[in-house]
Amino acid sequence: MLNYILNKFFYGLLTLFGVVTVIFFLFNVLPGDPARMMLDQREDSAQLEIIRKKYGFDKPISTQYLYYLNDVSPISIHSKTNDSYTFLDTDKYSFIKLFSIGNKSMVIKFPYLRESFQKKGKKVSAVIAETLPNTFVLAVSAISIAIIIGIFFGILSAVYKDTFFDRIISIISTLGMSVPSFFSAILFAWFFGFILHEYTNLNMTGSLYEVDDFGEGTTLRLKNLILPAIVLGIRPLAVIIQLMRNSLLEVMGQDYIRTAKAKGLSMHSIIKKHALKNALNPVVTAVSGWFASLLAGAVFVEYIFNWNGLGKEIVNALNTLDLPIIMGSVLIIATMFIIINIFVDIIYGLLDPRIRIK
Repeated sequence: MLNYILNKFFYGLLTLFGVVTVIFFLFNVLPGDPARMMLDQREDSAQLEIIRKKYGFDKPISTQYLYYLNDVSPISIHSKTNDSYTFLDTDKYSFIKLFSIGNKSMVIKFPYLRESFQKKGKKVSAVIAETLPNTFVLAVSAISIAIIIGIFFGILSAVYKDTFFDRIISIISTLGMSVPSFFSAILFAWFFGFILHEYTNLNMTGSLYEVDDFGEGTTLRLKNLILPAIVLGIRPLAVIIQLMRNSLLEVMGQDYIRTAKAKGLSMHSIIKKHALKNALNPVVTAVSGWFASLLAGAVFVEYIFNWNGLGKEIVNALNTLDLPIIMGSVLIIATMFIIINIFVDIIYGLLDPRIRIK
């Protein structure tokens, strides 16, 4: 089992290394001067030169790539002199020194995602820390809605197979998988937040916390979570319904279910005590994958509903070419996706020894 776990983490690290490489070269082949993006088009050449030297923009692309790997790696090499890009300021960063050779030190630190171009001097990690919790709350709410409603209607659809109710559920779930999230978001915001606002009391836009009228504090607005959570949960809901239905129908055809029916057990008792547990396995697989996807797929939903999450921050960064925020956000999302999938694989390895890699 230990070899299986180490193997999963090894391939996870390789995947993460590939993601870092793709992110760096993808955004560093864009036209434009990063130093000018950070300052302004009107800044003088002397200031631009200072910025280029400070962040290593004056170096060849291969050197900049090594600098980026050094920044985002938790184990990295840094200089003791502040005339080097790799100088680690003890007043700004916390780290643990492993050993030193000359003026270079090997240290353990939190990954440094650099600073925003547009938010002067603000670390990308601070921006992500402010917005990621809102995205996490939205994703958890969406997947919770999808699980509860999806399992319920999936069971009903299997129990009433080939009836009018089953066909209606199948049509709705197929439609839910087909309609893009950004279209659903526009439709729900317009219909429930504008047309039916008098009855629903829901707003077209809004975030989890809103600044009060005096600008002195924030107020928790849970009602603003309803529409974006429903919209974001539509596609996983549709998938869970179909998976639950098909899985339950397959389980209901097993010999031990026929034996339970022959003993005179009610359909409710058979499903609850015998069939449901085994039928949930593919649903668990789908839920784990969809939760990671929701963290990455909330971009347009957050932007349309003006939800102050990481997705909206990414869109704003794209509009202003704030490359460090874009790169850092994509890297964080990819890391979470990889970690979630690794732990899901490990859990399945613990539950079913047959899938372990020998």
